[in-house]
Amino acid sequence: MDNDLAGILAALPSGTLIERMGIEVTEASPSRVVGTMPVEGNLQPQGLLHGGASAALAETLGSLAARAHAGKGKMAMGVDLSITHHRAVTEGHVTGVATPLYTGKTTATYEIVLSNDAGDRVATARLTCAIRPIPSR
Repeated sequence: MDNDLAGILAALPSGTLIERMGIEVTEASPSRVVGTMPVEGNLQPQGLLHGGASAALAETLGSLAARAHAGKGKMAMGVDLSITHHRAVTEGHVTGVATPLYTGKTTATYEIVLSNDAGDRVATARLTCAIRPIPSR
């Protein structure tokens, strides 16, 4: 199993959403991917963490875990994302933890729990990724 997420992250081009939103991956393995994102810069007009930012963090972490599971020569892409927002966040960071619910040959599904700096759950997401061969260019 190819689980070199550090190599995958290092190979990302500049200007990705990960970079623009300030997402940092702090732990990575096929069974658990953890990352953080600042609330500042990812707010909606009312001063709350934007739900789309939470969804982007969740999909990023789940997709990276699926990519690690997929293995060499394969890619993972999100095909279904649902997220429930439990409480508002106005400052600090959110931390996401992606863990597998199902890992197969062609799909993988992850639960991603987002929490605030105090450790309170702020959102719960579920992501399913399709696993496909990397197309030749």
